[in-house]
Amino acid sequence: MKMVIAIIKPFKLDDVREALSEIGVQGITVTEVRGFGRQKGHTELYRGAEYVVDFLPKIKIEAVIGDELLDQVIDSIKKSANTGKIGDGKIFVINIEQAIRIRTGETGIDAI
Repeated sequence: MKMVIAIIKPFKLDDVREALSEIGVQGITVTEVRGFGRQKGHTELYRGAEYVVDFLPKIKIEAVIGDELLDQVIDSIKKSANTGKIGDGKIFVINIEQAIRIRTGETGIDAI
């Protein structure tokens, strides 16, 4: 099993969710996060004063999947989250040793 973590632009969430649903991903966790990478934030004007916003709003998507879906999930996220502009995000893949469904006690791939 793998955990795929994607950091994307907020307005791309629906596109990514739909793309993952189409390939059979049954559940995701979504968190609103803030951060920066190469974008280095941006400058805003508030009541005549200019200030720098270092942390930009992003969406963090987490999904635990079977190994056989990994390439499809990565491709779906890349295609649906891409705008072609800086700040589109990142995808991380982590190995998952065990998963347990609390309600039924199912383990491994059956638990996801």
